[in-house]
Amino acid sequence: MQFYEDLAIGQKQAFGRYEVTREEVIEFASKYDPQPFHLDDDAAAATHFGRLSASGWHTCAMTMAMLVENLKANRQAGLGSPGIDQLRWKKPVFPGDTLRCESVVIEKRRSASRPEMGIFKSSLTVFNQNDEPVLEMVSNGLIRTRDPEGND
Repeated sequence: MQFYEDLAIGQKQAFGRYEVTREEVIEFASKYDPQPFHLDDDAAAATHFGRLSASGWHTCAMTMAMLVENLKANRQAGLGSPGIDQLRWKKPVFPGDTLRCESVVIEKRRSASRPEMGIFKSSLTVFNQNDEPVLEMVSNGLIRTRDPEGND
């Protein structure tokens, strides 16, 4: 199990593989972001995207799927997240793209009010198969401490 004490500032991790399908792009957009360039090939061709593209929120959801899979694989003692400080969609994501993630721990501290909990901040970049960044975010995570007394 990976606890707060196991995280180090500057710690890097590469993980995930997510294949974006046309069906999923349309299904997500139909339900959550029904703009024409996420739903229709002809409408998308007439935009700056040039073709059907995934919603940025869909890109976030695919990123979350990779994050959770990574947390499970590393058996992280995660306790959720109080939020994201920054989010940028750098390039469109298209059906046929394959996404992957890279993260870096940039800050960490123990909770002053909850000694069983640590808080860490990560910079996360999602890349497509051409190693082009498609999403960048700075997120905050909550993680259990191994030693609530702070004897690390």
